[in-house]
Amino acid sequence: MNNSLLADAVRLHHSGNLAEAARCYTALLQFDPGHFHALYFLGYIHFQQGQFEEAARLIGEAVKINPRSPDAFYNLGCALQHLQRDGQAISAFDGALALKPDYDEALTNRGAALLSLKRHAEAIASFDRSLALKPRDPEALSNRATAYFEIKRYVEAAADYEAVAAVAPDFPYAAGNLALARAYCCDWRFYDRDRATVISEIRRGKPAISPHGSVLLLDSARDQLLCARRWAADRLASAALPLWRDERHRHDRIRVAYVSADFSAHATAFLIAGVIEHHDRGGFETILVSFGRDDGSEMRARLRKGCDRFVDAGAQNDVEIAHMLHDMEIDIAVDLKGFTQGSRPGIFAHRPAPIQINYLAHPGTMGAGCMDYIIADQTIIPADHQHDYSEKVIYLPDSYQANDAKRRIAKRVPTRAEVGLPGEAFVFCCFNNSFKITPPIFDIWMRLLGGTENSVLWLIEDNPTATANLRREAEARGVRGTRLIFAPRIAAEDHLARHRAADLFLDTLPCGAHTTASDALWAELPVLTVLGNSFAGRVAGSLLRAVGLPELIAPSLESYERMAFTLARDAQALTQLKAKLARNRETYPLFDTARFTRQLEAAYRESWERHERGEPPAGFALARAE
Repeated sequence: MNNSLLADAVRLHHSGNLAEAARCYTALLQFDPGHFHALYFLGYIHFQQGQFEEAARLIGEAVKINPRSPDAFYNLGCALQHLQRDGQAISAFDGALALKPDYDEALTNRGAALLSLKRHAEAIASFDRSLALKPRDPEALSNRATAYFEIKRYVEAAADYEAVAAVAPDFPYAAGNLALARAYCCDWRFYDRDRATVISEIRRGKPAISPHGSVLLLDSARDQLLCARRWAADRLASAALPLWRDERHRHDRIRVAYVSADFSAHATAFLIAGVIEHHDRGGFETILVSFGRDDGSEMRARLRKGCDRFVDAGAQNDVEIAHMLHDMEIDIAVDLKGFTQGSRPGIFAHRPAPIQINYLAHPGTMGAGCMDYIIADQTIIPADHQHDYSEKVIYLPDSYQANDAKRRIAKRVPTRAEVGLPGEAFVFCCFNNSFKITPPIFDIWMRLLGGTENSVLWLIEDNPTATANLRREAEARGVRGTRLIFAPRIAAEDHLARHRAADLFLDTLPCGAHTTASDALWAELPVLTVLGNSFAGRVAGSLLRAVGLPELIAPSLESYERMAFTLARDAQALTQLKAKLARNRETYPLFDTARFTRQLEAAYRESWERHERGEPPAGFALARAE
């Protein structure tokens, strides 16, 4: 009877009738609770239905009964991967490989689990073994490229992504990943073609580029929305059932949870730390939920001290963190990661809180129905751009960006010679990441160097390939590569101090300066920007208006170039600008952390009061307090 029931179950399973197959497997287990095939196949049905916890339990039981099945070990590993239990998944894949050393799928998935744990060298070795067996496997190639990318080996990453595009042109995100890897190398040989391909695929509804990649490379808020919606539909749909189901809690204070991997010596922490400390403890309970590593930094200690509760949730998966937030009865959950590196939007997809806000890290929409609001200002998201954001827009009156007025600048300003700059030169500066530099902007910069006697361009040293390529591109435009001077990365307060060795900060497009713009303005270095067509290209404009320097916002690339020439040639005008910035830094809203925090709290209160009245999320603008 058992064999007949098993045969019926397998037949139903193969025909796609999962419900009836599961019924047969369950009936078989009632006769024989230790039946390997019934446990394994029933577990696999749960896997197919996205019920990964039950799949792991059942397949795990099957493996205990028959530890000689490589497929059982493999599928156990896959279920554990979906549960973000990567260490356990690696053990399961190792079990499969011990029985079947040439199991290429197990090698690829093992590499992916190692990659999730940031064990890059081991991940690459696992992908190497898989590709030795199956050299044209796009998944292994793409995953190995990602591992190379994360350790800044961009040339190897680009080569693998290029191989993916060659063997599987329709592989998800192949075009965008390749374009990004080339951008990080400042390899512009295919610049126009790469962007045209990505834009075409986005508009055809294909998974072309990651949402964060889209805000780095594209100058269209509409294309970025299409990209984010596709990504969210692909990646977040499985978390459709919300944890918060309209239950009402009554707290003495509004409970706000800031959720991030970057509560460490990171740009996001440098911006938000002062806000955490300035929150009104009488009206707000602030909880920081960290799923990033503890770097032991002074900043992490400061954040721990500045909030009401600090939760280290790095060992928990998305579902567990979402349940924790729900159990804590969080009123407003603020995603400080968005789609930036190491993000966990799956936490918010489970809807642990009644109000969920996209803020600060990701300069664009998340395209996901689980995010209610995005915090912006009128420069960042003009009224006629609102339809390009899935979230409702909360407009702060000055600038959307938090800043910390306690940031230390080293007292000693290095001499130009100490930072490798010529003493009498005019120093154009851009400390944006090199992947933000694009050929149209670089063309302007080279014309500025060519037309400004005794001038240099001071850039951040990102990676050796980008440095070499930028110098080569300068030579191709008739400018000696030695006129590009690269600054190594150093401690934050020393980095701020060295800004004072520069004359003028030049912004990039389509993705401009964000934290790097506030760094420059805090160090009293004027920033010249041009407004782009999306959030990522409008941040410096927002900051300049909030510090009282709107005259440094160019409406076009042509005017940007003219203004840069004028300032390079008019020492008095530049001196006056620097003096104005020094005065305004102390009196204008941009670096008034207490003022900004009150505005942010007013935004939280308005959104919470709307929720309490039973009204759906709706955009609103806060009035500027006089």
